[in-house]
Amino acid sequence: MNFIKASIRRYQLGSLLLLVLLLAVVLPLTLDIFRLNLVGKYLTYAFVAVGLVMVWGYGGVLSLGQGVFFGIGGYAMAMFLKLEASDPVSTKIQTTPGIPDFMDWNQITELPALWLPFRSLPLSLALVVLAPMALAWLISFAMFKRRVGGVYFAIITQAVALILTVLIIGQQGYTGGVNGMTDLKTMLGWDTRTDGAKYVLYYVCVGLLVASIVLCRWIQTSKLGTLLLAMRDKEDRVRFSGYDVSNFKVFTFCLAAALSGIGGALFALQVGFMSPSFVGIVPSIEMVIFCAVGGRMSLVGAVYGALLVNAGKTLFSESFPDLWLFLMAALFIGVTMAFPMGLAGLWDEKIRPWWKARRQALRDAAVKPPPAAHAPAPVVEPQLPDGVGSQRA
Repeated sequence: MNFIKASIRRYQLGSLLLLVLLLAVVLPLTLDIFRLNLVGKYLTYAFVAVGLVMVWGYGGVLSLGQGVFFGIGGYAMAMFLKLEASDPVSTKIQTTPGIPDFMDWNQITELPALWLPFRSLPLSLALVVLAPMALAWLISFAMFKRRVGGVYFAIITQAVALILTVLIIGQQGYTGGVNGMTDLKTMLGWDTRTDGAKYVLYYVCVGLLVASIVLCRWIQTSKLGTLLLAMRDKEDRVRFSGYDVSNFKVFTFCLAAALSGIGGALFALQVGFMSPSFVGIVPSIEMVIFCAVGGRMSLVGAVYGALLVNAGKTLFSESFPDLWLFLMAALFIGVTMAFPMGLAGLWDEKIRPWWKARRQALRDAAVKPPPAAHAPAPVVEPQLPDGVGSQRA
């Protein structure tokens, strides 16, 4: 029991257990399947936010292009699902049956070589993780080995996001263009649109998200996590101590890219389509907002940030369709100005100290003995009569 308590305290698993209780029990019991599917979509963004905690909060490297890796993971899964939906029977009315419909519209008569690996589910799942990591390694290795960082790296990641968006839209015959890939219905014959499938995908999303948080928390509490914090605060000192700082940055950037790719794949599975609108600069900046609102030093806080911002986005867009962008901007500005460390900082700096002080006050009040109701009356000795002296009767 003591070991469990020590582990929970060391790895700060208390907040994670509360999050699991909320996601796995409370929300499925209180929300209908439509809203629960929306929460599942929000949780796919939480993968990106968790990755940003590692690369931005701990590594000190701000990336404004995480949508690129989210999109690559999403497109990798969407390409597999699209090929399954484009079997010769379903596409018999096309000029070339057996290829995706947008290829037929663009007069492509043969499946491109780029698409061939996505006929296999295991290979597609591997590419969901490996393809974003490969691009992240290429970018980060080229930049960090030359000591390019700070705002320059943030601008470069934005440029990469813009380039990939233009590339996807321009190559309509191979990517579906601005419409993206739609009509993703089955995976190995399993209909992902049914209510049962949505529950299963939701719990798969929750399970993978919790596993990602545990992995990142393990890294944070290891020697590597200590070095990341030292590198963030005093990079030159770490370098002068003999460590290759660029390798640490490359590792965290690739880790964040892999998490983003997993989130993108789950998004394609749960939502049923993928388009370049989730890849560009705007969604990438929104993903940074998720992390900033939740707290860039807190893995669990980043998940709450993704849930809160996206829930606010849905609520405001439904209730105030003309004002929701302004309300979202006010939410972001208000939270970041009032609480620079996000909602997690609000909990650590305000709520938790107040709660501890209140508990201590209640404890002190219970231990302190109550004051005596009536003090005993002083004993007054009777005065002896004159002439007796000091003798007493």
